[in-house]
Amino acid sequence: MAKRILNVVTNVGHYDDPSHPTGLWLSELTHAWQVFEGQAFEQAIASPQGGPSPLEPRSLKFPSYDRTAKAWRADPGRMALLENTLSPEQLDPADYDAIYFTGGHAVMYDFPDNESLQRITRGIFEQGGIVSSVCHGYCGLLNTRLSDGSYLVAGRKVTGFAWQEEVLARVDKLVPYNAEEEMKKRGARYEKARLPFVSYVVADGNLVTGQNPGSAKETAWKVAELLRTGRYGR
Repeated sequence: MAKRILNVVTNVGHYDDPSHPTGLWLSELTHAWQVFEGQAFEQAIASPQGGPSPLEPRSLKFPSYDRTAKAWRADPGRMALLENTLSPEQLDPADYDAIYFTGGHAVMYDFPDNESLQRITRGIFEQGGIVSSVCHGYCGLLNTRLSDGSYLVAGRKVTGFAWQEEVLARVDKLVPYNAEEEMKKRGARYEKARLPFVSYVVADGNLVTGQNPGSAKETAWKVAELLRTGRYGR
């Protein structure tokens, strides 16, 4: 049977200040989708509330707005997937082999405290599936606890958008919290590349995380490799 991937996107369209729009960083979805599609994996898209997922305007500019992102926006069928995302309440973690949290600053608001997403993430992880994220998608892992009450990320190697990158992107005054610091507070062994904005991926057992938008493709390839081989050794 084909492996099944659940991609998770945001429903939020702006920062605390409504004059500053945000949303899904499109290439973080399209790069991974292309990799998973090439492996003949089955894919679905969910969001915390279900329904529309707005796009981050900055993700529609060079260099993030590449061939895969342009092709997605030009395809009515693909865009319809983002207008009609699944609600996590209607999903069973047993139906999926992996979950992949996309980013964009918007996810800092609606990913961390969604109990239905936590339920799905915990179920996939504990049944031996892959939990993965890219960039700010790791905010979806911040408050996920395992059945024993421990944080999923505690004691595990994790990466995600670094505070240095927030500063360089000039959004450090807009974001609601320092995701890197919050991840460390939960006991995660946070890592980052020596240089900002370069692709960097960390795998710790069946947990796979990528640092920034440029890491989406590498993250997806690592997920695909683990799904093919089943080798999740730490």
